Amino acid sequence: MNFKTDFIALLKYKKTEEGGRKSYALSGYRPTIKFSFSEMQTSGIQTFIDKEKVFPGDTVKAEIKILSEEYFKYQLCENSEFDFREGSNIIGTGKIISILNPKLKSEKKHNYGFKNNL
Repeated sequence: MNFKTDFIALLKYKKTEEGGRKSYALSGYRPTIKFSFSEMQTSGIQTFIDKEKVFPGDTVKAEIKILSEEYFKYQLCENSEFDFREGSNIIGTGKIISILNPKLKSEKKHNYGFKNNL
């Protein structure tokens, strides 16, 4: 089964002066996502909930669909944190609120500190 949304997250966009974007992002924006427990990065489509635009410094709930789900199989937990980036520039942080794709959900309490073991 192919899920339209892998998880719901709370996203905090950095302000421009903190190194964030210089302009707003539209729902459907696709930055790179990096979880702390893995060197692997993936694109993640952000579909904002109840908003069409997010400005630097804003916090928003979003549905996230990652493009390389096979690399994160059974490794995500609620409250897991991640960065989202444009190139090497971290433009914001996210925290998973709920996981909708069961193939991504870890059986462990939290996944900090272990690497991909596919």
